[in-house]
Parts: sequence; C-alpha cells; structure tokens
Amino acid sequence: MICLVTDRRRLVGSAASPEAWRRCLIAQARFAAEAGVDLVQVRERDLAAADLAAVVRAIRAVVRGTGTRVIVNDRLDVALACGADGVHLRSDSISASDVRRIAPRGLLIGRSIHSIGEAMSASGIDYLIAGTVFPSPSKPDATALVGVDGLRAIVQAVRVPVLAIGGVTEARVDAIAQAGAAGCAAIGLFMSEAGGSECETCRAMPLYDRVARVRQRFDTVKTAS
Repeated sequence: MICLVTDRRRLVGSAASPEAWRRCLIAQARFAAEAGVDLVQVRERDLAAADLAAVVRAIRAVVRGTGTRVIVNDRLDVALACGADGVHLRSDSISASDVRRIAPRGLLIGRSIHSIGEAMSASGIDYLIAGTVFPSPSKPDATALVGVDGLRAIVQAVRVPVLAIGGVTEARVDAIAQAGAAGCAAIGLFMSEAGGSECETCRAMPLYDRVARVRQRFDTVKTAS
C-alpha cells in the first residue's frame, strides 16, 4: 500500500499564492492516482475548514474512477462533509469507536502511532502509519526514531496493515518491506529535487516511475520472504 501525504509548502514553497498551491495540490493528486498510489492523505493541518473542504472535494473529483482513495488528516467533520473515503487520526485524537458511531459504514480509519504501546492500544482501526522510522525533513527535531527494528516490532504486535513514514526513500524501501510493513506513506518521496515554481506540474513529475519502482521493490521483497 502506497500513501502520498500532501504538504503544499514543500510542494510549491511557502510564498506561493493560494491559487498556485491549490492548483499544484490537485495536480499532484491527479498524477498520484494515474500512477497507482493507493491513498492520498490530505494533511494541510493549518487550513480553515472551508478551504480544506474545497481542496478535498477537488482532489476527490480528479481521482474519481481510479483505485485511489482520499483520506483527510484528523478532520472527521471535513471528511464526512466531503464524502471522503476515510479519516486518518493523530495518535492523540479521538477513538476509532467514536468515529464509527457517527461515520457511514465502510469509512476507512487509520491512525498515526510512534511506539509499540500506541500500536497495541489502537483498536478498531483499518491501518496504522508508524513513524518516524528514519530522519525526516518534515520532522527535523524528532529525537525518538522508531527505526527499522521498532517498525518490525510494531508489525509483529498488530493484525492490521502498518505503513512506514518518515525519511522514506527508494533506497530504504527494501528495509521497510523486510520489516514486514504493508507499505509506506511519504511526502518527499513523491517530489522531484527541483522545485519552487508555481507551475501546474511543480514538483510532482516523478510520480509515475517512482511509484512503479517502489511497488516493485515491495513485491520483490515480499515474494522472496
């Protein structure tokens, strides 16, 4: 399972206009769906509800008809209002049972966890995202890394799919797969090294080949194990 996590500031830069970053986020999601990414997690945590909802609706529109599902980071209200496929809860967010009491049947529920203890107490969810596994540009001050051994322990402790996040690169995919993870979630993995322009394609161009290579590496390790 491959999950693209959005971050408009890393995608186009903090100085980009709202029109530019909105255009680029939607383009990135479209490229991701065409490339076969399984999940797009909309993780623009500082956006007002109305702005976030507009982005989620637009992304849902461009992935319609593909196998890509749209997940909203922690904002259950926005996820439900926009008809998103799921919600991804923070480690300290509401319980999955509370979500299921008000959500329609079939809503995908994930949770971020940072330790084996959090993983074992995360009941009622469909998948976990575990991290930070490796040093990450999005969390440069993270002191307690999960690491590959920690990821392996988490995978062995739960019965739901576990995705690795944090410092994920193509070169590290083999180690993630060997730890038993079901896939990975990432921001920078799906961006090019160049960037800063406010064009439609911005930094999303490598998606097609990179997604194919990442999936092939996971499949190769799983087949060999």
